[in-house]
Amino acid sequence: MGLGGIIMLWMPGPTELLLIFLAVLLLFGAKRIPEIAQGLGRGIRDFKKSMKETQDEISSLDDTSDKKKSELEDNSRDKQ
Repeated sequence: MGLGGIIMLWMPGPTELLLIFLAVLLLFGAKRIPEIAQGLGRGIRDFKKSMKETQDEISSLDDTSDKKKSELEDNSRDKQ
């Protein structure tokens, strides 16, 4: 059995999804579900924002290191 078969084996069908939704509805109640979804959405948004900030910081560090390398190469050429 390939990887695709294993993944399909663990995917819940419509009936399982309905049962999961009903269990969540019973556990948390109709009023709490929107609050939970809002908190989850806020967490995902903050995570994506942090990832973008980190990538921007890394790219800016790469840019400054590239500038320093080119300055060093220019200085070494001038001395020769």
